[in-house]
Amino acid sequence: MKIIEFSDSFIPIMDGVGNVVYQYAMNLPAKGHECYVVAPMTDTGFRGKYPFELIDYMGVQLSAMKSYTVGVPTLDAHCQARLAMIDADIVHVHSPFVAGQAGLLYATKHDVPIVGTFHSKYYDDFLQLTGIELLAEVGTKYVVDFYNRCTEVWAVSESSAGTLADYGYKGQIKVMPNGTDIHPLTKTGIQAAEERFPVPAGIPILLYVGQINWKKNLRCTLEACGLLAKEHPDRDFRLMMAGQGPHEEEIKKLAEDLGIADKVIFTGHLTDHDVLNALYARASLFLFPSLYDTSGLVTREAAAVGTPSIVVKGSSAAEGMIQGENGFLCENTPEDLAATILDALSDPDRLERIGQKAKETIPIPWSRLVDDVAHGYEDLLRRYHL
Repeated sequence: MKIIEFSDSFIPIMDGVGNVVYQYAMNLPAKGHECYVVAPMTDTGFRGKYPFELIDYMGVQLSAMKSYTVGVPTLDAHCQARLAMIDADIVHVHSPFVAGQAGLLYATKHDVPIVGTFHSKYYDDFLQLTGIELLAEVGTKYVVDFYNRCTEVWAVSESSAGTLADYGYKGQIKVMPNGTDIHPLTKTGIQAAEERFPVPAGIPILLYVGQINWKKNLRCTLEACGLLAKEHPDRDFRLMMAGQGPHEEEIKKLAEDLGIADKVIFTGHLTDHDVLNALYARASLFLFPSLYDTSGLVTREAAAVGTPSIVVKGSSAAEGMIQGENGFLCENTPEDLAATILDALSDPDRLERIGQKAKETIPIPWSRLVDDVAHGYEDLLRRYHL
């Protein structure tokens, strides 16, 4: 098959969606398929090390959201010329916005089926961006209209499928979960992590990886750590926050106000997988109380090196996680998150057993998951051409 993946984010600076597209594009060629990625240009340079072709279009970085660039592929003549040379079998869009619209245009023009994956809680995004519920509702209607135009709709979890249905989408939704990018620990990665982010041996690290954005429920995380520091001053810890985002300065200010600025380490965006993997492995717990995310990619990455997560009961990230067996579940309050952290750290042997169980039961290697993706494409192609 010849497949074109359209995304609004991609290498070298990616969010979770960009990471999913990257893994599709890296693994599908190993299954014998030809893969292309259409995404906004972030930088330039040699691309020959990848098994896919990147067709990027001119983009401008958003100052408030450094992980994103925007552009209009239909207005980029070079991008359009390259697309016109590809006789694709199937199109897969990972956004209902600029890249998604370009994918729809291509699929319509070439009469090929188009898969649209629902990745994000767009109502929350619109509300945060505008602060006006009516505008968020209008934006959500646009999203539903977009997915109504796709041949088939996928969601990354059962709960995200439910979210799209709650938005008003009436069609069938296929759940296609995400895999895990499993990196072996390296000595150079461990050494680099220790040198860049030194933490004395024996002090537990509570790790968060993702956007530094209020929508990730980071207020709950910081307030829980504030409670730990206040009520249990004898239990030292470090909260390590890896990523970048629009609210970093505000979140640093909250850490200061809570009196834990000396316990919080902001690493910035990490592009070195070996260093990030070393941080996952060094952490005692991965904190991810997000109610926004539709799939816990980062909790799977933590589990891949034996680090268990704390997530909120009923959240998307909690799918497949069993309290006290392969992870920890808490209520969506700083008090319960703090209590859960304290309980998890109180028994190191149990914590290690739960981490090992997480490693055995939670991660699905992308190489295996992409088999399901390819089968999904093939099934859709057969039905489309009946």
